[in-house]
Amino acid sequence: MPRGPRLYLPNLPYHVICRGNNRQAVFIDQHDFIAYLTIARRYRDRDGLQFHHWVLMSNHVHLLVTPGAAQSLAKSMQGINLAYSLWHARKYRRVGHLWQDRFRSIPIEEDTYLLECGRYIERNPVRALLTEHPGDYPWSSYAVHARGIADGLTTPHELYLSLAHSPELRQRHYREYVASHRDREEAELRQKMTTGYLGGAGFRLILQKQTVAQRKPRPGRPPKIACNHL
Repeated sequence: MPRGPRLYLPNLPYHVICRGNNRQAVFIDQHDFIAYLTIARRYRDRDGLQFHHWVLMSNHVHLLVTPGAAQSLAKSMQGINLAYSLWHARKYRRVGHLWQDRFRSIPIEEDTYLLECGRYIERNPVRALLTEHPGDYPWSSYAVHARGIADGLTTPHELYLSLAHSPELRQRHYREYVASHRDREEAELRQKMTTGYLGGAGFRLILQKQTVAQRKPRPGRPPKIACNHL
């Protein structure tokens, strides 16, 4: 049975995860990473999807994004993944699915988990033992937040901007935050991700109410009913 469309709440941040089919590599050389980011910028501008934190690993992608409209997230991610799949297929002369099923999206309670999730995303190369420091990995948004280096894709979230008024002090605070030992907080974040949302019980209730409200039919003329005349 085909699955119905997923609903997304506008102006709510989401942690998005896209994995290669059968865990295969989706990025093989630096040109692949560049191509994906170029495509992401195009869809960001078209659909109003803000990218706050991101990392591109060899066989999967982590994004922390905020859609500006209810359909922005689905439209952008479907477009990005399809456009990159076509580009990848032409380059490597491959057939078949590049990505594993549909992307995963986890709504985030901003004040509680957003920066923690951003830290988790940008430390992914460290956990994968690809580097000892997140700043040594070129395919993430860490340099934007820790060094103030614009990448043409990342829009720093207002919670990050509130760390300090001065950009230099803000970057220093963020470097210290990412480098700090937060094993307990990271374990809690990973456990929360298995529930399908990053937030408390109150946040879950809000999500349920707003999702129900989105599913309610809009007022208007009743649908036509086909009749078979004898």
